[in-house]
Amino acid sequence: MINRYSRPEMKEIWEEKMKLQCMLEVEIAVCEQLGAEGKIPEAALKKIKDKANFDPERIREIEKTTKHDVIAFLTNVAEYVGKESCYIHLGLTSSDVLDTGLALQLTKTVSILNNDIKKLKSTLKKRAVEHKNTLITGRTHGMQAEPTTLGHKLAIWYGEFDRAQKRMERIKEIIGVGKISGAVGVNPHISPQTEEEICLKLGLKAAPASSQIIQRDRHADFLLMLALTASSISKVATEVRHLQRSEVGEAEEFFSKGQKGSSAMPHKRNPVVSEQLCGLARIIQSNASAALQNVSLWHERDISHSSVERVILPDSSILLNYMLNKLNEVIKNWVIYEEKMKENYEKSNGLLMSEHVMLALIRKSKMTREEAYGIVQKSAMKVFHDGDNFIDLLKNDPKINAVLTTEELQDCFNLDAHFKNIENIFKRVFDN
Repeated sequence: MINRYSRPEMKEIWEEKMKLQCMLEVEIAVCEQLGAEGKIPEAALKKIKDKANFDPERIREIEKTTKHDVIAFLTNVAEYVGKESCYIHLGLTSSDVLDTGLALQLTKTVSILNNDIKKLKSTLKKRAVEHKNTLITGRTHGMQAEPTTLGHKLAIWYGEFDRAQKRMERIKEIIGVGKISGAVGVNPHISPQTEEEICLKLGLKAAPASSQIIQRDRHADFLLMLALTASSISKVATEVRHLQRSEVGEAEEFFSKGQKGSSAMPHKRNPVVSEQLCGLARIIQSNASAALQNVSLWHERDISHSSVERVILPDSSILLNYMLNKLNEVIKNWVIYEEKMKENYEKSNGLLMSEHVMLALIRKSKMTREEAYGIVQKSAMKVFHDGDNFIDLLKNDPKINAVLTTEELQDCFNLDAHFKNIENIFKRVFDN
């Protein structure tokens, strides 16, 4: 039997053995509580706790005849326990065991994913601090916009995964519920108070009200949280890919000795891990759509959700565990080319500080924004077409000379002034 207090890996949580172990834990918890209430003889309870076990192969063999997985499971457990097994599954329906057992699997899953996010956050913070003042061109619409720092990018990602961690903590409350309420959820055989005690033994809360099943909006919420986290991974991976493009070349995934990029082109160094992460995110996002469709079931329950969940829950959980760890490796080993970042910035010939010039004109002359914008844009467009130096053109513009001194114009291109609040931003991100 699996030790319920061990720390399983993600793949173990979603193996058949763990599912059956969680089901057995539910059955034993029910027996323990009924025993405490005097509804199961002490000697019978002791034998159940000492002897209860299962054999996955034997269960599969029995299921060939029963065509019912929970009956096959109970039949196999009875083979270990003997006649005292008559006290097992008293007043329960299959979904009491399946859904409450699934909640145990999901809470174990959340614990692992939460730890994965913590590790990724630690890496992001370390690299953000390392590159807090590393100049890089900020881009909007794929075009050069204004200067930023690589550390600022990483701080933004840190904040996003900090929110992912908070969502992970919230979702544990949503999916950490069980139900021992019977065939249509009205507790005809086991009282709500007993149900609450049983769930408490398992580290869960009892669903306030349930039908034959725990309502599937909870599981959809879980999948949406996974999908949103996967989307954040894809967002970071997309930026890693962009910065590695030959025309950009500002950073790249670590390329190990002996690694090959292409079967045809020996020169290739491709961002393959980041591309993989972007692709895998689509699977989790699609699985979330399936989970949303599982919410609507016939009356107190039908079985249309079950087959879907056997795929989307393990697949999405295992994938996200993999993706978080792979992204952590990418960021930890991310190769940064600071000189290339500076070179790409300088290709703009000063254009990226145009807003500072426009605002200086407005503040000193009280001219309208439209007028100041037009004056600055005229020189900016000349730089685009002719490749001139932006500040030189501005110095020779009589409309600007009439307002700004040479020193005031030079101040508009002061990067230290542009980045004066980076430290405050970092405190706001990391001190919180």
